Amino acid sequence: NAVLDAPQGTVGPPGCQGTLLAHILLAVNHSSHLSTQMPLAENTSTPPKSEHRLTILLWSWPFGQHFNFINCSELYGTPDCYFTVNRSWSQKADAVIMHHRDVCWDTRRLAQIPRLPSQRWIWFNLESPSNSPNLGAMDNLFNLTMSYRRDSDIFSPYGDLQLLRQPQPFNIPSKTKMVAWVVSNWQEGSHRVKYYQELKKYITVDVYGQHHLPLPGNKLLPTVSQYNFYLAFENSQHEDYITEKLWRNALSSGTVPVVLGPPRKNYEHFLPPDSFIHVNDFPSASDLARYLWELSRDTERYQRYFQWRKWLKPVAVPGWAQQVCRACHFLQTTETRYRVVPDLSEWFV
Repeated sequence: NAVLDAPQGTVGPPGCQGTLLAHILLAVNHSSHLSTQMPLAENTSTPPKSEHRLTILLWSWPFGQHFNFINCSELYGTPDCYFTVNRSWSQKADAVIMHHRDVCWDTRRLAQIPRLPSQRWIWFNLESPSNSPNLGAMDNLFNLTMSYRRDSDIFSPYGDLQLLRQPQPFNIPSKTKMVAWVVSNWQEGSHRVKYYQELKKYITVDVYGQHHLPLPGNKLLPTVSQYNFYLAFENSQHEDYITEKLWRNALSSGTVPVVLGPPRKNYEHFLPPDSFIHVNDFPSASDLARYLWELSRDTERYQRYFQWRKWLKPVAVPGWAQQVCRACHFLQTTETRYRVVPDLSEWFV
């Protein structure tokens, strides 16, 4: 394993001090300080009488996926909220979180539900506009937006950067293979599949997932870590739509992501520019393949893609419970006037 040692007396990699400082400030501003080992919050029918807590109703389990609510105070310095999925709280809860894909075809009935004047309805969506049907029915229905978009009321990205207390060496996993791609939603006509079909003419790409090489979930990171590069190709290209394909599959496994998604400048709002390779930086797939071959054979140049990890740690948001805690924190720390989002569909697209 290659080890990157933090040099003494430096603020960042040579020639990248300004860039790194900007992302350190970004990490300070947006870091979630997430932890995957936290006690579970109680999930009963009534909140404790000993103290008042904000009550948040989760209208339905996202995609039907049940999860345990957690104590949000473990993530933030604000008090815990009381979460429930019991709709009898619909007239008493301080806020209601509605997951788009689970309510998008039922908006007429939602609009007829009476609610307290002070109650906030939160539109929650982590899918891209291409995979968010019936957006036009969302107008004039919700008070707050909660999504991966940076201009959402409640910013809920798929991942984040944490600033390390002091520079630390990063161990680059041993590399024995070239390029990996894990894909479950295989669409022949999609941009990412077409690009892959061209790229594989010039370089070997091992593809895992449905209809490809088998890969159990618990083997994903150890497997991908063996590769020099990972294709973090999004299923659609939209502003800020940068998912677990980058944060978990690539960065958490300790490989260099090759990204296909929004433009490079958009990625640079989230990551240092020398931490990833963008397909748009190359005139063709053959040029990209040539660069990957050259980079894999130049240890010094390859290791530069990990220099930033001496100061910053990428963290993939581990699940739904951590996401809904963002709403708990927001409601307790942000003063907002009551309003209705009139053109949610136009904004999101």
